[in-house]
Amino acid sequence: MTVSPQSNSLAMSASATSKRETTPKQIDQALAELRGNATQFARLSPSAKASLARETIVTVARQAQRWVDEGSRARGLTGHLKAEEWLGGPITTIRMLRLIAESLDEISRTGKPSFGKGSSVRTDGHLQVEVMPSSKLDQVMYGGFTSYMLMEEGLTKQTAREKQASFYSKADPEGELCLVLGAGNVSSIGPMDAFTKMFHDGAVCLLKMNPVNEWSGPILEDALKPMIDKGYLRIVYGGVEVGKYTSSHDGIDSIHITGSDRTHDAIVWGFGDEKAERIKNNDPKLKKPILSELGNISPVAVVPYNYSDSELWFQAQNVASMVANNGSFNCNAAKLLVTAKGWKQRDKFCEYVHRALSEAPTRRAYYPGAFDRYEKLTKGRDVLKFGEKTDENLQWAFIQNVDSSDHNDPLFSTEPFCGILSHTEVDGASAEDFLTNITTFFNDVVWGTLNACIIIHPKLEKTPSVDRVLNKAIVELRYGTIAINHWPALAYGFGTTAWGGHPSSTLDNIQSGLGWVHNTYMLEGIDKCVVRGNLVVRPKPLWFYDNYKAAKVCPALLKMEANPGWGKLPGIFAKVLF
Repeated sequence: MTVSPQSNSLAMSASATSKRETTPKQIDQALAELRGNATQFARLSPSAKASLARETIVTVARQAQRWVDEGSRARGLTGHLKAEEWLGGPITTIRMLRLIAESLDEISRTGKPSFGKGSSVRTDGHLQVEVMPSSKLDQVMYGGFTSYMLMEEGLTKQTAREKQASFYSKADPEGELCLVLGAGNVSSIGPMDAFTKMFHDGAVCLLKMNPVNEWSGPILEDALKPMIDKGYLRIVYGGVEVGKYTSSHDGIDSIHITGSDRTHDAIVWGFGDEKAERIKNNDPKLKKPILSELGNISPVAVVPYNYSDSELWFQAQNVASMVANNGSFNCNAAKLLVTAKGWKQRDKFCEYVHRALSEAPTRRAYYPGAFDRYEKLTKGRDVLKFGEKTDENLQWAFIQNVDSSDHNDPLFSTEPFCGILSHTEVDGASAEDFLTNITTFFNDVVWGTLNACIIIHPKLEKTPSVDRVLNKAIVELRYGTIAINHWPALAYGFGTTAWGGHPSSTLDNIQSGLGWVHNTYMLEGIDKCVVRGNLVVRPKPLWFYDNYKAAKVCPALLKMEANPGWGKLPGIFAKVLF
């Protein structure tokens, strides 16, 4: 199997300094406390774990406004843009805890969570399990959005059901102590990674905060107090040295990292000649199991068709929102726009994307090294820049005329991790040809295996030949998430969906990582997650850069996720519509 080229990891060429560094003695004490509770937690009944998750929902909700306020200050967000902190912080955290509790209740009753919301065998023989919407209330709240898990080839419903939630089939597990190396961008990543290890795998966790995101540590200490008080979770702080100390500590059984492939490889293989030698001999420096969610050059492909102006404009805003969210410091931020050579609407669509980027407020470039990466990747390029530039804010950059035949172009192998969107074209006179060609291009040229987006008109999908090629592409694309018409980040936020790199990655060519997080139905044997939405969505999604009502809607949405009820719908819809 061909895999995408290795990233040159420019995205993580700079690091932040911790202001709260935990001492080795304090780390040793935290690990001793966790070790002392590991077996107890592993053997805790599913119903007791569900109660712990629900108790934590209450404390997270109490800290939600503080969480959003502090995050907005750290990012320089004001007004409606604060919705980003709601959605990327307490709302997704609470939703995952609630869905976990519901699955644990089902395990307590029947031994397994429910098997999604239905399953079917596709014409290509793959089993798919429907996971979104997860309830009738979800169906109303997230109207038009659906998601399913495409399972590994050869799995039947029976075998997939047998594999599901395998930890809860173990008799008297001894327990595991996992080090979670938290991400520096989205503040919900660390706790949600820890929840996956705790409730899927029965592990107690040491969560090390990334220095970039350590402002959220004291908030999480209060928000996750029930887990901390019971000795199942500890939070520590520090930079590279603390990362080295904890990852090599004898008290750690396993590691989960969300970050860069460079950090992953440094932990697993070392640097330079040592790395090359160890890979050659299949002798990793780290002997412990490690799961990871790393970077990606997230592509967005527009299948050629005669779209209406309103459809083009909506999708241009959609792409711009994928770029602008969180200052583009997201592993799922749109980074590569791919259109078909000869598509008659190409210029119009690009002009709409330019317009949308010019409307999207620029953000504080808070992530270390952003200005340097921006300069290196845009220098000497045919680049258009949009929005206000300040000492703290970078303009959005649209790099034009990137040659798709030049497979050595750094834009295909370097994740910018800043506000850069590149545009390239591939052959494809028909929708079928284009879908076939982008499958090869994405798999063999573009670095990363995390997520990709395909924009396609519903009338095209109704054409049997196009539908057949689209579904073939979905199976063959080596990405953990394929999103149709919308931002793949939805698979991060829905909770029931699995989030991670495609399982074709290997330890020595890690790409976007190995393993899944979230996945509250606890499915195993997943090949990828597929998210779908309508070509145009009304009302405007909360994550769009120009949804000026979003920050007012989010507190009501948080209350709904914490304790769903039909009686809360009118209040939410009133905030959305008026």
